[in-house]
Amino acid sequence: MLISVKNLKKEFKDGELTTEVLKGISFDIKKGEFVSIMGPSGSGKSTLMHILGFLDKLSFGNYFFEDNDVSNLSDFELARMRNQKVGFVFQSFNLLNRMTVLENVMLPLVYSKGFEGKKEERAKEILDQMGLSHRLDYLPNSISGGEKQRVAIARALVNNPEVIFADEPTGNLDSKSGFQVIKTLEKLNDDGNTIILVTHERITAEYADRIINIKDGFIVDDSLVVKRQRVAENQELIK
Repeated sequence: MLISVKNLKKEFKDGELTTEVLKGISFDIKKGEFVSIMGPSGSGKSTLMHILGFLDKLSFGNYFFEDNDVSNLSDFELARMRNQKVGFVFQSFNLLNRMTVLENVMLPLVYSKGFEGKKEERAKEILDQMGLSHRLDYLPNSISGGEKQRVAIARALVNNPEVIFADEPTGNLDSKSGFQVIKTLEKLNDDGNTIILVTHERITAEYADRIINIKDGFIVDDSLVVKRQRVAENQELIK
């Protein structure tokens, strides 16, 4: 099992005030799955992603990654796991505007022991897969929103992570660009990558094979997606 969460709880303290955000949730995610974590604003879905992606620590319960209990890792160990095991794609892209597309994608490799002597070659390889070989020397501000998100996906993939977290990846994009980004994630999943997509939109969540629905810190539904016919919809989006 790639990810296993047991009675996970997360609370935040502000003086004497304690706010419980995640209230005891449990689920498993297998390697190679495409899972959406869905819920309204304030439901706890982003907090959950931060814990699963080693950006934050749980308060109670257990989190197993590749069958290892990682619930109580130190900050240093969390940073190492982030660098080696996961890739992130964010709504706001999080690209550095003073660095070229190629330099942005190479960034995770700076702290990696892999691809020694081949970091630039590896970054170019991933950008080629994203159809961005013609943008290597461009700055992020000079490319489109859809291209920025594909650069962010390339950066997430460059370390060959075990899982890719996509947090509202279409939120800042128009319909056509958003559709292209989702199709890119689908293709990555078809190639064997584990994808965890965080979204508040049902239509986006349903591109995954499974939806974990969170409300008020609880899982209210965890079910497989019945794939809908999207031929007309897709044709409309790519016009």
